[in-house]
Amino acid sequence: MNKYRRALTIAGSDSGGGAGIQADLKTFSALGCYGMSVITALTAQNTCEVRAISEVPADFVTAQIDAVLSDIGCDAVKIGMLNRPETIEAVAGGLKRYGAGPIVLDPVMVAKSGDKLLQDSAVEALKELLLPLADVLTPNIPEAEVLTGRAISTPDQMEAAGRELQAAGAGNVLMKGGHLDGFDSHDCLVCKGGAVRWFKNVRVESANTHGTGCTLSSAVAAFLASGAAVEASVEAAVNYIHRAIVAGSSYEIGGGCGPVHHFHELWRD
Repeated sequence: MNKYRRALTIAGSDSGGGAGIQADLKTFSALGCYGMSVITALTAQNTCEVRAISEVPADFVTAQIDAVLSDIGCDAVKIGMLNRPETIEAVAGGLKRYGAGPIVLDPVMVAKSGDKLLQDSAVEALKELLLPLADVLTPNIPEAEVLTGRAISTPDQMEAAGRELQAAGAGNVLMKGGHLDGFDSHDCLVCKGGAVRWFKNVRVESANTHGTGCTLSSAVAAFLASGAAVEASVEAAVNYIHRAIVAGSSYEIGGGCGPVHHFHELWRD
C-alpha cells in the first residue's frame, strides 16, 4: 500500500482563506502532503480586517491532537496562531506525549491587517514551552523583536537575533527579512550546528501578501515531511513562497490585502 506524507497544522482558522489553517492545508496539498488540522481559534476575517476571534477551549485542542496523532500520526508539524497560555500548554503537552515532529513553529502575533492575534500573557509561555520543541522557528522581524526585546533593522541584527533565539532553545531559526527595506528580500537561516545561510530574492511589489508567513512555515513542514533536511527544506520553501507571491500579484480578490497563489504550479488559467 502507498503511504501519504502526513503534515499536521496546529493553528487558527482564517475565514477569508488566505492565512491560518486554510493557507496551511492549501500549501500541504500543493506540495504533495496529506494535511491534517488542529484548530486553536476561529477568526471572522477577510482581506481587510479581523472582525472577531473566538478561542477554542484548551481541552478541545487536546482532544483534536489526541484524535489525529493516536490514529493517523504525522511526519511533520507546523504550529501557527496560539492565542492564550492555556492553548500553548495544551499543544506542548500533546506534542511531547506523542513525540511528534519535526516541528516548525511560526510565532504568529499580528495579522497582516495589524490586528493582534497573540495575547501578551502568552509570549512567555511560547518562549518557555514551545521554543525548546521547535526544530525550525520562523519569526518575521516584528515577532523576533518581541521575542528578543531588541530592535532589528539590519541584516547583522537579524543574524544576531537568530542566534539569540537559538540560544533560547530553538533548533534552527529562519529569520524572515520581508519587513526590511531594500530592492531584495533577505531571509537568514541560523542552523543548529552554527552555520548561517542567507537566501535572497528580488522583492515583489504586490498587494497580495496575506498569509505569506503561514505559507512559508507550512512549506518548510511539507518538505521536512518528505524527508528532506532542514537547510534543503528551507531553501525549497523560500523558493516556493517567492513563486506564490509572484503568481498571486496578478490576481484581484477582496478589497484589502489578498492571498498568495498557493496552487500556482498546478492551476492553468
